[in-house]
Amino acid sequence: MQTNLADWAKNSSYGEEVDAILRKCVHCGFCSATCPSYQILGDERDSPRGRIYLIKEIVEGAQPTSITQKHLDQCLTCHNCETTCPSGVQYGHLVDIGRELVADRVPRTPTDRLRRTLLAAGLNSSAFAPAVKLGRMLRSFMPATLAAKLPESRPAGSIPKTRHERRVLVPLGCVQPALMPSIDAATIRVLDAAGISSVDISRQTCCGAVNFHLDKVQNSVAQMKSNIDAWVPLLESGEVEAIIMNASGCGAFVKEYPFYLRNEPEYAQKARYLVQHVKDIAELIAPEAARLKARFKKPLPQRVAFHPPCTLQHWQGLRPLTESMLAELGFGLKAFGEANLCCGSAGTYSVLQPQIATGLRDRKLAAIDQAQPEVIITSNMGCMSHLQTGTPTPVRHWVEVVDEALSA
Repeated sequence: MQTNLADWAKNSSYGEEVDAILRKCVHCGFCSATCPSYQILGDERDSPRGRIYLIKEIVEGAQPTSITQKHLDQCLTCHNCETTCPSGVQYGHLVDIGRELVADRVPRTPTDRLRRTLLAAGLNSSAFAPAVKLGRMLRSFMPATLAAKLPESRPAGSIPKTRHERRVLVPLGCVQPALMPSIDAATIRVLDAAGISSVDISRQTCCGAVNFHLDKVQNSVAQMKSNIDAWVPLLESGEVEAIIMNASGCGAFVKEYPFYLRNEPEYAQKARYLVQHVKDIAELIAPEAARLKARFKKPLPQRVAFHPPCTLQHWQGLRPLTESMLAELGFGLKAFGEANLCCGSAGTYSVLQPQIATGLRDRKLAAIDQAQPEVIITSNMGCMSHLQTGTPTPVRHWVEVVDEALSA
């Protein structure tokens, strides 16, 4: 792709990077075949190639409009196009820069600003957990679409007190402890069964993804720095060997810290050190799979559909490892079509773009139903709760199912 960046873009902190990304694109269109929003909408501007052209126009001097903003907003940031692209275009970095440029130049409608502000404030608030509890009490009085956003509560259970030589940190995120505390508790118990202790630093904070994707970039950066300040000393002192993520969305976002903090040298260096020690729970359990299986008190389900979240397979490239681990543990995995496509959850996307998100959910579930599973497992609470709104088949985090097999 030929580029002619405007002087202001050329001289910006991201000018060289944007130019390099744009020049890698060869217009092939392979990305359209695996882009979930394009599959639903069929508009070239809702394909990666189309959005690349929109961003190219901006950095070459064109004034973005609300239409530009709409098409960038409708991207799920699933990175499926990066997996497909034969030229190695870093579309994810480009669309993040493009969205910031548009946010600075195109005012959102008052309704959209209010909705995003309320979401960012609510999901990051200490009042979120009480609100979830109240919502569950009043579920029968709520609109069906809103009630569906509240997953059924599962008790967390007890947390082991044993101290093993191997120690890790399982951070408490912003939403999962309130909506589904059983996932964190199951993670800690499964790690304990594998001879690994989770260090408790009694600190609950967002990875920064919620604020970042709701235009609250400075708030997001502050959360990134806060996490780095809390986690890096634990790693440097040897108190923990790794930071373990049981929500692939959080893990994927944290691994992008060096990019998001690229203009702050001190934190960028710390972020590069941090991401070397950020691991998905599957990365720690995979080497221990045979050992854990020998301790199961009941067999794992044998008709299982594994939905690999985009943040696991496309952002982190961990789908092969995870599926191999699940098979070694004893899950009877059943293949289904379009496992590479997004389910439509994408963080707050299912709230902001419900029509597209619902279409993708239904398409995903229709493919999964062909395998006739008794349970659907996944690696991200967002995917789990979104899929559950469209199916009576139980949707669980795989670590919960493994925990049940260990403690039955």
